[in-house]
Amino acid sequence: MKQFIVSVATAAVKIIVLVLIIKYVIGIATTAYDFGYRVFTEEPVSAEPGIAYTVELTEETTPRQVAEALEDYGLVRDKNLFYIQYLVSAHKDELMPGSYELSTAMTADEMIEIMSSSYVDEEEEE
Repeated sequence: MKQFIVSVATAAVKIIVLVLIIKYVIGIATTAYDFGYRVFTEEPVSAEPGIAYTVELTEETTPRQVAEALEDYGLVRDKNLFYIQYLVSAHKDELMPGSYELSTAMTADEMIEIMSSSYVDEEEEE
């Protein structure tokens, strides 16, 4: 009888541990999916017209510093999300030194494009 009780208790503990592991993995997977989804679908911080800020980039400014500054200004919600958006952007490694007017009504892609070397201002084209 004692051996039966030990076997049942061992099986119960194994089942509980397995359930906890599955719950943990599902939680991590859900968080990762949500973050990944936001990389490609994040909306601007506010609706038009938004609040404009001037952001200065120097030769020494790193993309991580840009992400931190944009979060500090309230132009993006999450600096880590912006940094990942930069890494997967078509404008990766194209940030140029300069002074840029960015708005809370812009998406991360729009901000990255404006701060990139391939950006041509519409007013300059005319």
